[in-house]
Amino acid sequence: MNLTIAARRLLLTSPLLVSINVAAFRNRSRRRPPSAVFGGRGVDRAMMATHTRAFTSSTASHHMANVLKLSDPQSELLDEVDVFIFDCDGVIWRGDSLINGIPETLDKLRKAGKKMFFVTNNSTKSRAGYKKKFDGLGLTDVPAEEIFSSSFAAAAYLEQSKFPTDGSKKVYIIGEVGIGEELDLIGIPHIGGPADSDKIANMGSGGRLEVDPDVGAVIVGFDRDVNYYKIQYAQLCINEGDAEFIATNLDAVTHLTDAQEWAGNGSMVGAIRGCTGQEPTVVGKPSPLMIEYLESKYGVNRKRICMVGDRLDTDVRFGTDNGLKSLLVLSGVTSEEKLLSPENTITPDFYADDINVLFAS
Repeated sequence: MNLTIAARRLLLTSPLLVSINVAAFRNRSRRRPPSAVFGGRGVDRAMMATHTRAFTSSTASHHMANVLKLSDPQSELLDEVDVFIFDCDGVIWRGDSLINGIPETLDKLRKAGKKMFFVTNNSTKSRAGYKKKFDGLGLTDVPAEEIFSSSFAAAAYLEQSKFPTDGSKKVYIIGEVGIGEELDLIGIPHIGGPADSDKIANMGSGGRLEVDPDVGAVIVGFDRDVNYYKIQYAQLCINEGDAEFIATNLDAVTHLTDAQEWAGNGSMVGAIRGCTGQEPTVVGKPSPLMIEYLESKYGVNRKRICMVGDRLDTDVRFGTDNGLKSLLVLSGVTSEEKLLSPENTITPDFYADDINVLFAS
């Protein structure tokens, strides 16, 4: 006999005492909150809170997270969800390797009438670049309009913010080709990026680094060729030129290969945060920008959306902060031990080994 979700939670927590901690995540950007972007239909993130659950035993000697492992995908998710939003790294692929069983699972979801979107915090490619990656991995049924990268989100944010396209202002990029390609599509001039990968600042006696006074924004995305020149240029634009500090994401680690974790964009953003003392406007997950865009463009109902990802602090928070269901998969950076540890205060609705469990017999 199948237990109801409520009954399973009761069995899982008893005889534990339940306490709910509410942690408010306020947008610290010194400029207007991005919740006004994409038609202003987002919630005020200054009022947004992430509800997390910590469960403590009556002896206060044992802690565990109240997270259900997905056991009946049909009743627990498939019957309740019309739209699945998938993270890519650690969910669909690892590095350049497709996770086993993914094509079959995506095909079954389409046949079941589910709408799908693929949202990645990786800014190294544009949407067109990611379409090529999907095709190269054999996922040719995924159209470009289902793919959303943080490079696209950064460009969309500037476009909706009415950033000038007449050449009076420019964007300085710490990042790879994806950001520049997205800016090109909307006519925003930019400098930096790959062009500055081999540059070295003059740090001899009296040495100065002169920056373009027309830089109005600095976008920091993942950059495998980040160097001191780029860091110095960015901090001068922000500290002395009053340019807006924008981050594509704050991911601590990423999947460059399937062999190990690699330092993520959080390390690049941290360098600029450290030398400017400023918090960036974050446009990737868990920021609400992309869900607001999907909501306004496709008319999706948040209550019928499930965010599926491998990260607690970005994917699951993207779901919990924005009123979505959430499924954490263990095929990426988060282990079951970390998920259920007493230190973890971010909990999804369910977790599973990978997305193939959605159609496990």
